[in-house]
Amino acid sequence: MAELKLSNVNKSYGSVKVLHDVELDIKDGEFVVFVGPSGCGKSTLLRVIAGLEEVTSGAIAIGARDVSALSPAERKIAMVFQSYALYPHMSVRKNLAFGLENLKFKRAEIEARIAEAARMLAIEPYLDRRPKQLSGGQRQRVAIGRAIVREPDIFLFDEPLSNLDAALRVQTRAEITKLHRDIKTTMIYVTHDQVEAMTMADKIVVLRAGRVEQVGAPLDLFDSPRNLFVAGFLGSPRMNIIKGKVSGVSESGVTIDVGNGGSIVSDVDLAGIAVGQAVLAGIRPAHFSRSSEQGLPFIVQYHEGLGTETYVYGNLAGRDEQIIIHEAGHFAPAPGDHIVIDAAPGRVHLFDPESGLAFARRPGQGRR
Repeated sequence: MAELKLSNVNKSYGSVKVLHDVELDIKDGEFVVFVGPSGCGKSTLLRVIAGLEEVTSGAIAIGARDVSALSPAERKIAMVFQSYALYPHMSVRKNLAFGLENLKFKRAEIEARIAEAARMLAIEPYLDRRPKQLSGGQRQRVAIGRAIVREPDIFLFDEPLSNLDAALRVQTRAEITKLHRDIKTTMIYVTHDQVEAMTMADKIVVLRAGRVEQVGAPLDLFDSPRNLFVAGFLGSPRMNIIKGKVSGVSESGVTIDVGNGGSIVSDVDLAGIAVGQAVLAGIRPAHFSRSSEQGLPFIVQYHEGLGTETYVYGNLAGRDEQIIIHEAGHFAPAPGDHIVIDAAPGRVHLFDPESGLAFARRPGQGRR
């Protein structure tokens, strides 16, 4: 079994602390993605798990073994890096075999493992080529194959797609996801790309400044962010954040005054909310809709037509915050056009401006 447990893991470089009391449980066979902005500590955390960096304090356990003091080789972990790091003078077959040969595996076992990895990654035609004869996507598959042949307990991926072009990223992302389904081995994947995180992960770990901000399934984090940072980081385009004051509290919801006669209703839990309280309302672009009745006056700045969908950028009348709304299909308003928009109450998040924490959702409230 390859469960991974991190207990109060800290990492410092001299007086600079880069990981702060990280607590994390990863189940056997899970695909877990570490995501966050540059410098948040996600690659450092991956390297600590791999044993390439020593923990300053805390413990790391794989299954029943405490591996905190073990070398990378003793942890039975395989890592795929951002750079392919293939030996240019060796064939693909030799690149795949090299690590196993150093570990004194028998030739028949090495050939069997290479054949299986090549089949899974569809690189059989390239086994006798050298890396310079391969495309970027093919080289990355060879790098993944080099990890597969080791049959590790845990795979670690450190931004493996960042050197690929957009089309290859999509293709290779799908290949890695399929690989996980096929081999059912625990995988931990580092990326700054939230699309990769949302589409690949069983569980996402959101990091900021070396601290874990939230852990959960992709849609749980998308629908119920615990604070402004998670709300703003997950989702493309970003969540709209609008300053307001509570003007009414009732069983039907919380009414937020956003100025110029505009208001938004949220059906968050009423606990801790009072009339006159300053709040931040969070609404994702797709959760606004155009209205033919009273709503929020929206002034168009520009739009982006993507064929199957349109994003419209603008601001509420009398407000400076940029607002983004999403429309399915074609919609081409002109700059300066005035339209009226509404937000569904069940999709309006509320945050405390001081702490940044989200107000609790009503019990039983789920995705809609």
